[in-house]
Amino acid sequence: MSENFIEIIAKDKILPIIRTSDAEKAIEVSKAMTEGGVRVIEVNVENPSMYKAIREISKFAHVCAGGIITSMQADAAFECGAEMFSSPIFQMSLIKISKNKRVQFIAGATTANEAYNAWKSRIPLIKLFPAEAMGGVQYIEDILRQMPFLNLMPIGNIKLNEVVAYIKAGAVAVGVGRDFYQGFNSKEITLRTRDILKEIKDYNSWNKK
Repeated sequence: MSENFIEIIAKDKILPIIRTSDAEKAIEVSKAMTEGGVRVIEVNVENPSMYKAIREISKFAHVCAGGIITSMQADAAFECGAEMFSSPIFQMSLIKISKNKRVQFIAGATTANEAYNAWKSRIPLIKLFPAEAMGGVQYIEDILRQMPFLNLMPIGNIKLNEVVAYIKAGAVAVGVGRDFYQGFNSKEITLRTRDILKEIKDYNSWNKK
């Protein structure tokens, strides 16, 4: 592995997640986010057209292929330039893909038990989904109170203005989907990206004092 993308996500503390059936829209949004300062972007591959998007986005950003549940999806994403992958589930077959391809893998979990089992399997970053539906910030706090060693990244209907609250609760990073970009033009998306990165940086600076 040439770079540790998990460390980049953990440092930036935010992972934009693009879910759209429009490849051109995904590319446009990704460019705007990259101009705003993000370095890793997750592109969901539920729609086959997203492989085209990954190919283009990988030219200017690090791409995490999202929604991967089969080896065929993973192979197609890596061929198009994805450098890591994530899944809404946790299966040993996905760990095998990670090891065989020598790429990093973000596993999905919903319950404390699932998150613990992912940690036992040495998953470096655990995507807790759907965070908002399970109780939001309080749910993260409750799990980490019992198992503070878990590296959790909550996702699922999280708003940008909630990101710092999740970080305060102990999240290593926060995944934000449509609230990041839906209904905004490229310039606005870039500004939103800069604003949230600054808010995170300011919180980190204040928290270290």
